[in-house]
Amino acid sequence: MPKFAANLTMLFNEVPFLDRFESAAKAGFKAVEFLFPYAYPVEEIRQRLDANGLQLVLHNLPAGDWDAGERGIACHPDRVSEFRDGVGKAIAYATALGVKQVNCLAGKAPAGVSEDVLRQTFVDNLRFAAAELKKAGLRLLIEPINTFDIPGFYLNRTVQAVEILDEVGADNAFVQYDIYHAQRMEGELAATAQKYLSRIGHVQLADNPGRNEPGTGEINYPFLFAHLDRIGYDGWIGCEYKPAAATEAGLDWRQRLTQ
Repeated sequence: MPKFAANLTMLFNEVPFLDRFESAAKAGFKAVEFLFPYAYPVEEIRQRLDANGLQLVLHNLPAGDWDAGERGIACHPDRVSEFRDGVGKAIAYATALGVKQVNCLAGKAPAGVSEDVLRQTFVDNLRFAAAELKKAGLRLLIEPINTFDIPGFYLNRTVQAVEILDEVGADNAFVQYDIYHAQRMEGELAATAQKYLSRIGHVQLADNPGRNEPGTGEINYPFLFAHLDRIGYDGWIGCEYKPAAATEAGLDWRQRLTQ
């Protein structure tokens, strides 16, 4: 059976962020994930996790100025120092919060920078991050993101992510396979998940179109959940979708689509 983690950046957004931990637990989730913890004291997040019996399964490295539209800086050659400082910050939070893996957003390709420089910057930053995370017993993830939602995002296909990880050469670096982004960019969800299963460290979901909950769009989630079980994926599946209405109103998909 799939194990679902509530993405608190997207779900239960009817309540303030720190109150979403309780909402997730009351809705039956045993685990959560979110984009970034850095706006909150680590002790406060830890208290909310412990009080609600929740496991944190994922958060991201710092990703630049999110409110200004930045979506990562790992491929930016002029931001290497900032990126590497962010790795240390992420390790401190992850260690305190008990999370075992963090995700690195590549970012939008900056104008005027060649593909060779973008790739080398990204690879070098990932080598640094993977080595630092390994010292702390943590895994590094990289996530392909579709270029319809985020035009210009550098890392946007599964095969590209795997080729970059091959170049990085770190045994603690994996792909974060987001079903929604993969459907928009490449399709072939079942075959891709099976082909690269050993390279996938985490899965996320949303339906398409609309990025709403499973069962609202074109993706055959009953088949896909059964397929992931069949091929041996035993990690968490992060529910990173936009609820079509209030979060609680749409949560029955967990029972309907996993029978």
